[in-house]
Amino acid sequence: MKSLFEENGGTYTTVGDYLIPDIIVPEESDYSPGIWAIRYLAYLKRSRRIMYVNLLTSGKLAGYLREVDTAAQEMWDNLIRQMAKSQGITEQLKVENQLAWVGRMNNIRTNAKEIVFRKIINQ
Repeated sequence: MKSLFEENGGTYTTVGDYLIPDIIVPEESDYSPGIWAIRYLAYLKRSRRIMYVNLLTSGKLAGYLREVDTAAQEMWDNLIRQMAKSQGITEQLKVENQLAWVGRMNNIRTNAKEIVFRKIINQ
């Protein structure tokens, strides 16, 4: 009687008294993940373990992380731009009162980061 693995074309290699499945994980690209991809990868490992293993073993993890990283970065950039515009934070403020500009921009970055985490990273 064949196992499901063998029925689907899988083979084994005998090592001593053990049969080891011949599993080859496809190579992934030389993608270097950004900060959002790293955070999403940690989320996958912690909270979505099956999805992580499926992406990893199918060779699709790097591509998926690249998509998440790109989407999150675009969202973050757009949020910062929109929030700064809506709060009247301009280059003129930066020139006139740099400390106030830095404080307000840091607040915007923190808020944007929380939104991206909620919407994309910790879906």
